[in-house]
Amino acid sequence: MTAALLAGLGLGFLVAAQVGPVWLLAARSVILGRLITGIMIGLGAATIDVAYGALGLAGAASLLRLSGLRLGLGLLGAAVLIALGALALRTATRVRDRAEPPAAIGSAPRAYLTALGATAANPATIASWAAVFAAASTARLTHTTTGAVLLLAGIGLGTASWFTILSTAMTLVRRLAGRRVHRAINAISGLGLIAFGMVLAWRTAATPSW
Repeated sequence: MTAALLAGLGLGFLVAAQVGPVWLLAARSVILGRLITGIMIGLGAATIDVAYGALGLAGAASLLRLSGLRLGLGLLGAAVLIALGALALRTATRVRDRAEPPAAIGSAPRAYLTALGATAANPATIASWAAVFAAASTARLTHTTTGAVLLLAGIGLGTASWFTILSTAMTLVRRLAGRRVHRAINAISGLGLIAFGMVLAWRTAATPSW
């Protein structure tokens, strides 16, 4: 049972540590706002990882073979990321006119909901965790209900742990960042989010089935 929990912790932590759209959202939100916003974004991502992990465990990933569902989810996710990126770029053009830069995401609840939307509408997330659980099943980490629950709990804790570490590190960057740095961060994160959104849209349209 301990092996399942530790495996989940490692998987959640390592998957979350990969640079992606939610990673950019968390870093930008802490640098331009508060520590709690980054932590809440991490909790939102952890919630979706656990939920999709459970769906993968239940075999629901086969639903992505329905082209309409996969296409809808993929395009919705792409639209969310592109919209967030556009807002970041818009903010970058306005930083010079303000004494203090605006927060990326104003409140903890909003940060959590934003992370839910940015993570949930990506069909690749479901497919990724389905593959993880297929491997975990082969390794007999999920052959009991307790093992499956501990693996899911570990994934959530691992994801939340990474984003807490990332957010704490970004508070140090925030102390050193001036207005020009804020503007650059908005521009870089905005372009990054738009790029992730365009790649997701292209992969969704180009891939006939998972």
